[in-house]
Order: sequence, then C-alpha cells, then structure tokens
Amino acid sequence: MSTLRFRWLALVGLVAGLAGWLVNWFATRNGYGTPALPLTSLVTTAAIIAITLVFGRRVLRWRNGRRDRPLDPLLALRTLVLAQACAYAGALNLGWHAGILVDQVALASVRSTSLPVWGSVALMAGGTVMIMVGLVVENFCRLPPDDDGTGAPGHTEGEYA
Repeated sequence: MSTLRFRWLALVGLVAGLAGWLVNWFATRNGYGTPALPLTSLVTTAAIIAITLVFGRRVLRWRNGRRDRPLDPLLALRTLVLAQACAYAGALNLGWHAGILVDQVALASVRSTSLPVWGSVALMAGGTVMIMVGLVVENFCRLPPDDDGTGAPGHTEGEYA
C-alpha cells in the first residue's frame, strides 16, 4: 500500500476549498444559510481521532517490541486505511471550511454575528488535527527496515505492518 502524498492531500483541500467557496457564495447571495457543519460535528471528529489513535497505538506497541499477543495483519491493514481516510477527511473538512471562511470574512462587515467565521475556524482546526493524526498513525504502521545480518546495506525504507 502506498503512503499518503502531501500533494494529494493539498489537492483535495484546494478542490474542497473552491467548492466550499462557490457553494457558500451561491447560498449567501440567494438567501440560504451557510453550508457549514454544526459545531457539534467536532464531537464526531474527536471520536474519529480517538479511535484512530487507539488502533494506531496497538500497532505501535506491537512494532516497538511489546509482542505479548500476535498482531492480526487485518487489524494493522484496517488501521492503516483508517489513518489514511482520517487524513483525507481532514483535508476535505479543512478545505471546505477554509473556502467558507474566505467568503464569510468578506461579509463580516455586513453581518450582525461572527458565528459562521468562528465556526469555520474551529472546524478547520478539527480538520488539521485529523490530518496530523492520520499522518502520525500511518507512520505507526510502518515497520522498521529488516537487518539481514550480512553487514551489507539493507533496505532503507520499512514496510507496512
């Protein structure tokens, strides 16, 4: 399985940001509400982050030598996929709400409340944390390079657990 590419995360964030800006621009100019997630979605974001960290910690403990139980390879693979999905969802969340923020900042002088601005900032922070946790847990799933004991240079990059 390939590693996360920062370019893909950035591309997902930029496309989501453009889409968020366009949808918000259309919605606010036609009398609709701001198309942002409610702040209660941060609870769900925190739960996803916690679950990803719990599974990642199990793989990390096994990788670092605490092998009192065998590690199920499917658990390790699912943890890796969860970490990558967490990072992509974070990029999507960050980009979408950054696009909304750009339009909301421009409307700040005519709005009576700044709640959409602060809501977007909070959800962008949640997306940033999701990206970071996804990248960290993906790194937890990487096995160190094998040492074949021949004294010759071995692999310089490990594989996934």
